[in-house]
Amino acid sequence: MQNVNNAKDQELLGRMGKASAEALIALYEKPHLEREKRQFPFFLKVDYAHVAMLAEEGIIHKSQASQIFNALVKLEQMGVNALDLDAKHGSMLFQIERFLFSEVGEDIGGRVHIGRSRLDQGPTVRRLYKRGMLISLMSGINTLRSALIERAATQKETLMPGYTCLQHAHPTVFGQYLLSFASKLADDFQRLAQTYERLNLNPLGGAGLSGTSWPINRDRTTELLGFDGLVKNSKLVREAYYAAELANGLAMLMSTLNDLATDLHIWSSYEFGFVELSDEFCGTSSIFPQKKNPVALEAVKFLAGEAISWPSIILTTFRSEGTGDVVMREAPLLDHAFSSSLMAVELMSPVVTTLNINASRMKKMASANWSTATVLADNLVRDRELSFRNAHTMVGRFVRLSLERGFTVDDVSGALLDEAAEDLGMTLPKFSDETVKSAFDADAFMRSRVSSGSINPKEVDVLHHDAIVELHSSQSWLNTTHSNLQVADEKLRGAVESISSNLESST
Repeated sequence: MQNVNNAKDQELLGRMGKASAEALIALYEKPHLEREKRQFPFFLKVDYAHVAMLAEEGIIHKSQASQIFNALVKLEQMGVNALDLDAKHGSMLFQIERFLFSEVGEDIGGRVHIGRSRLDQGPTVRRLYKRGMLISLMSGINTLRSALIERAATQKETLMPGYTCLQHAHPTVFGQYLLSFASKLADDFQRLAQTYERLNLNPLGGAGLSGTSWPINRDRTTELLGFDGLVKNSKLVREAYYAAELANGLAMLMSTLNDLATDLHIWSSYEFGFVELSDEFCGTSSIFPQKKNPVALEAVKFLAGEAISWPSIILTTFRSEGTGDVVMREAPLLDHAFSSSLMAVELMSPVVTTLNINASRMKKMASANWSTATVLADNLVRDRELSFRNAHTMVGRFVRLSLERGFTVDDVSGALLDEAAEDLGMTLPKFSDETVKSAFDADAFMRSRVSSGSINPKEVDVLHHDAIVELHSSQSWLNTTHSNLQVADEKLRGAVESISSNLESST
């Protein structure tokens, strides 16, 4: 009988009559294999867990499992390049099988695939891989939140203009601004944590589509691989709709980062002059000697620009296949989305930490453009019993008259407010000059805000405290997750060692 040396040869002798075309190898198998190289440790982890379960359930003999473990340990120590990867032999599963066959023979090495298929083994590997990337990203989010919270602690009374439509609205406080992004990132973290619950489920053992006749223990591989539960329906083991959720969460995270980067980019311009990036996050011009370009912010904005398309591309890709084979097609895009998101988060953290803040410029501009005019309108409501709409109209006319005459907030008077009322046919309020002028004191405005979550320094203190509590809660989630995965790794090592050591003691 002809000796068969690898899985691809088996396929050729079985169903196929010709080897794969060079174009297919170059355009599909090789790029696919390059992506799988990054997942190599997880291929081995799945093999360890699956073989341990097979041995524990008596599906394969422990002596066979021990030989497979020895070969896997050798391969793990040598690294992925020891496989002498050749795309002609197919995916990483086949590459590892070839190595096992060379080490322990096909009769033993071929038993690794009992009770599973690439349609559940591959998704298991990819879930493990994405789980690791997601945890790394969420850790990066917490680092950025910590940086924002730390900077906000020193900026609780740093007045600055607030903007709507990029025009001065009410004054705000830079500390509150920074904490608003800590809050948005807390939402991003929570969204990803919720997606983690659906990502961290075990597809292994679903086999090709309908389950397997082998008496496997899927709960055991769930335990050994650190999953929180099973993908219960065998038809769903190869599906990856969690990828669309991840893509959406990553896109929303990038939207948060884009907003922060865009604000800082605008505020670092000469015309604003509110902030300045540290030199190490800037570049210069090839022709303009005076320029200091905030390239780190531009990089984040560039990375965020494509993020809006991530969920739609993944869902569109899935839609092309119905329920027939929703698997693996999302991998390249999602890997790219993860790397882009992690890069942006890791770039923004030191940008925030080293940001130079021009508090005096911010305060000057906060008081410069009638931004507290609402105070004057509120005073008319309180003291003259006007409706807010009439008060709004009167103050609007007052500001218009001031601008027409070139007045600043230092030039205004009660008489000018009366003139505005007379123009509109309203009762003259007869406010004193001091009452009118005091309405345009930005610092007094800040301290007069009494509503929860406002820019009043006492309320910013509350926001700061809440942000710290939320961060601690998120970090606790990460610590628990890390601990659970570490316990699972220890159980996996223990299972492998137990099978091998029991065999040794019995011989």
